[in-house]
Amino acid sequence: MTQYFLGIDVGTGSARAGIFDGNGSLVASAKRPISIWHEAGGIVEQSSGQIWQAVCGSTREAIASAGISASAIAGIGFDATCSLVVVGADGAPLAVGPSADPDRNIIVWMDHRASGEAAEINAGKHEVLRYVGGRISPEMETPKLLWLKRNLPEQFAAAGHFFDLADYLTWRATGSLSRSVCTVTCKWTYLAHEKRWDARYFQDIGLGELAAEGFSRIGTDIVDPGTPLAGGLTQQAAADLGLMPGTAVGAALIDAHAGGVGTLGAADAAGHSDARNRIAYIFGTSACSMASSDRPVFVDGVWGPYYSAMIPGLWLTEGGQSAAGAAIDHLVTMHPAHAEASARAKAENLSLVAWLDRYATALCPDLPHAAELAKSVHVVPEFLGNRSPHADPGARAVIAGLGLETDIADLVSLYIAGLCGIGYGLRQLLDRLGQDGIRLDMIVASGGAAQSDLVRQLLADTANLPVAIADTPEPVLLGAAMLGAAAAGYHPSLAEAMKGMSRLSRLFQPATGAVETLHRHRYKAFELLQSAALQVRLLARAGP
Repeated sequence: MTQYFLGIDVGTGSARAGIFDGNGSLVASAKRPISIWHEAGGIVEQSSGQIWQAVCGSTREAIASAGISASAIAGIGFDATCSLVVVGADGAPLAVGPSADPDRNIIVWMDHRASGEAAEINAGKHEVLRYVGGRISPEMETPKLLWLKRNLPEQFAAAGHFFDLADYLTWRATGSLSRSVCTVTCKWTYLAHEKRWDARYFQDIGLGELAAEGFSRIGTDIVDPGTPLAGGLTQQAAADLGLMPGTAVGAALIDAHAGGVGTLGAADAAGHSDARNRIAYIFGTSACSMASSDRPVFVDGVWGPYYSAMIPGLWLTEGGQSAAGAAIDHLVTMHPAHAEASARAKAENLSLVAWLDRYATALCPDLPHAAELAKSVHVVPEFLGNRSPHADPGARAVIAGLGLETDIADLVSLYIAGLCGIGYGLRQLLDRLGQDGIRLDMIVASGGAAQSDLVRQLLADTANLPVAIADTPEPVLLGAAMLGAAAAGYHPSLAEAMKGMSRLSRLFQPATGAVETLHRHRYKAFELLQSAALQVRLLARAGP
């Protein structure tokens, strides 16, 4: 019987399931929406119970669509956003915010309620912060735990387990309390290269009880991604998912890291597949950029180096932005023509951004020249701060060069300028990595916001590096399925699954000549505007 592998991805807005064969070909997929609550004070929450229901619904639909039996699924892998899940000792959800609703038991990755705690931790200059670019982000878990302890002490004390969402899902599926080295190293300050938590760090920041408990509530068994967990699916989880008890489940990945696993090992036309020469760029609601190396490289303002956090045995350096696709979505709704464009997009059953992409491509089918559509408009799209290389959560967007135009052509200029700004942010990260010895020759792009040829070409031109596309419509789901293939033993290791289940399909080369010059000048303008915005903020803080 042919064996298949199930990848389950929980993003910010949906849970998705994809079924792949052993060569990495997608057989079927399905998705379900998940709820999200936004409140004042940077609060963003979700429900683990509702997410599990969405996971089960999408899995059952994907199996039905594939027309295969449950017994044909040989392995399962999960990935998810790096959100904090809080449950009691009995596994019941606990409220994590002022709503006091226990169903809202997840502090979402983009929740910035712990910005003050993050700043306080950073002031301590703790040794572990070397491994997060020198400054911890409010999107990481220890500032959120500190906020929870201070603001909801009873809930903090009652918590039996604090999970990263990906680890919660494998626990829900198998009963295993093992944590993935990916989650705890990248978001919780676990020192994977030394195989330990730093007790002094937790004591110094005010979370000493976690150390005193032996870290039992945040993880004592840390394993590589793709490691088979417990006895596979429990009876209850199998019934929920419509699968067979005992089906192999691999230790999970953060969603962006699954995209890296699903693309970085892909062989090119010559059969080359060295992940160490490539950077994975996952362009979705946020943007994540991940490079792997044989040795640890410390880059100020860039997360990592993290040992074995994505590819076992390699050091991961991780950059990106908190708002990328979300920044473009927000940007285009600010223009006076957005209502007219939205109506036209709706009539064609397209999102506004997809419609603008098509419109811009029709205006300039010679894609390397598309940046000329931006005209005088320049955008630094840091609506939710700068994650890297400046590690500045207080940064905000800058838009320059606007006139009184209110037509769709001017909206297109804003859209293209926004995409260029995303690309220049990536170029800035690549420059910083290169200065510290991480030199790369290819960007492997994936994610929902990187599906168009216009976006891919603009990324190549703005970053001045070739952009490759993996031969799969669902690279994140494929990365998750690779975890299942490794856990089931179909491939002997995750690295072998990466080579055996992915290939590159297309390559977008950066433009030369006048177009290259245009982007070099616009990149300088990007950095000038970014610097000016910082100076303005410093002046505002200075007071009278």
